[in-house]
Amino acid sequence: MNFLLRFIVFCFDPLGLGRRFLVRPALNVGWNVYDRVRSKADEKVGTVRELVLRLGLIAFAVVLIIWLAVFMYAAFYYIYMPAISHTRPVHMQFKTCLETSTPCTFPHAHVSLTKKQQLLMVGQAYKVIVNIDMPESPQNLELGMFMVCAEMRDYDSMLRGHSCRSAMMRYRSPLIRMISTWALSPLYVLGWKEEFQQVPVEIFSRYLEERQHPITDVYVEIQSQKIQFYTVTLHIVADFTGLRYIMFNWPVLSAIVAISTNLFFILVVFLLSWYHWSDASWLHSLQIKYARLTNTLQSGAGSVILSSTSMSSLRDDDLLSLDEKSDIADVGGGDADDLMVEKSLDKHSLGRDAKDALRQRKTKRTDQ
Repeated sequence: MNFLLRFIVFCFDPLGLGRRFLVRPALNVGWNVYDRVRSKADEKVGTVRELVLRLGLIAFAVVLIIWLAVFMYAAFYYIYMPAISHTRPVHMQFKTCLETSTPCTFPHAHVSLTKKQQLLMVGQAYKVIVNIDMPESPQNLELGMFMVCAEMRDYDSMLRGHSCRSAMMRYRSPLIRMISTWALSPLYVLGWKEEFQQVPVEIFSRYLEERQHPITDVYVEIQSQKIQFYTVTLHIVADFTGLRYIMFNWPVLSAIVAISTNLFFILVVFLLSWYHWSDASWLHSLQIKYARLTNTLQSGAGSVILSSTSMSSLRDDDLLSLDEKSDIADVGGGDADDLMVEKSLDKHSLGRDAKDALRQRKTKRTDQ
């Protein structure tokens, strides 16, 4: 197949002029155009990747800053804001008279709030409310006023607060009761509504918790033997003031303001940090100072080494000169001169002829 292709090309262009002057230049131009287009495409891809990376980093930084601002507000809200209310059921107890089947003692109950733990926040004022669900029975309508008392005790059964408040049912005339009964009779028949009133009795208006003596138990007593009720509940509600009042009553507005403030300060810190780290002049100056310090240390170490080597070389030269002087002192007159010449010849490594001539001169002197 390759031979056939070459034969066809030879038939069309036997001298090779078309391939040399037409095909090869066209192929070179095509390859150059292809290389340029490919390089431009690679550059565009590189720029697109860099743009996507930068956008991704910016989006990550924005999400991180927003999440950090929201997290800071949520953590502050959780730490600063106490629980809004604590509700406990109150199970009343009393002794029954055998003759009349009515209570012989006042209804009373013991409510356990916690076990040696801090249920209420220290420094926060609370309202202690006893809610009594009383049916609109003739006995309750004739009851009139009655007293409700409560005692607050800690885990050592020490009395930390005592209060008694009066209460009674809301008065409604017989005509109003009849109209409301006829109007709500379908709901009463279906069981969707009952004929009772909820009587709230505020025992403590602003009760403050103590850190050393946290409240763990509450004792409730209704000072009436003729009262009739369905259920009794104890509510401890936080009485917010100041910033807590704003955060509780306007949560959306306070959250927007707090998160915006956090965003502002976080952005300021982030921009200052970015400006500080992007300006590398201080880092360059620090590197220059470090290089100067290392150079001075190296030069100092080098000078110390040179001084030590020079001192050792001087000591060696002194020892050598002392040895030579001792040798010269042992030999007298011309022998000393000959020894000095021999030493100089040995140092300068002259030829053997000069050394032989010197030795012959020595022997002649000894013969004489």
